[in-house]
Amino acid sequence: MPDPRHHLGQLAEEACAAWLMSIGWRVLERRWRSGSGELDLICLDPGGALVGVEVKLRRTRRAGSAAEAVDRRRVVRLRLTLARYAVEARSHASELRLDLVTVTPTESDQWRLARFPGVDAW
Repeated sequence: MPDPRHHLGQLAEEACAAWLMSIGWRVLERRWRSGSGELDLICLDPGGALVGVEVKLRRTRRAGSAAEAVDRRRVVRLRLTLARYAVEARSHASELRLDLVTVTPTESDQWRLARFPGVDAW
């Protein structure tokens, strides 16, 4: 039996991709994997930066906020994954960056998305 959390995570990633594209981003890859990890989305932002996007959904705050789920160790792993993608894709992006997008359900059965740019600079 499939895990409903997995399906919900996919829906959150789709919502995030649609939102980013609506503001001028280009989605290059979804769920890109390498030996160092997986990036939910790999995008080009309107300024030409290659951005690895980590999408975090929390239905409740019982396990902490979505932003708290991205610790330093995870950031290092995601950064390595983005660098590997850049090499394999022969990217000539102006910059490499990791962004976090948190997805939080609202009372009206919609989602609130918030982007935290440059989490690898924390």
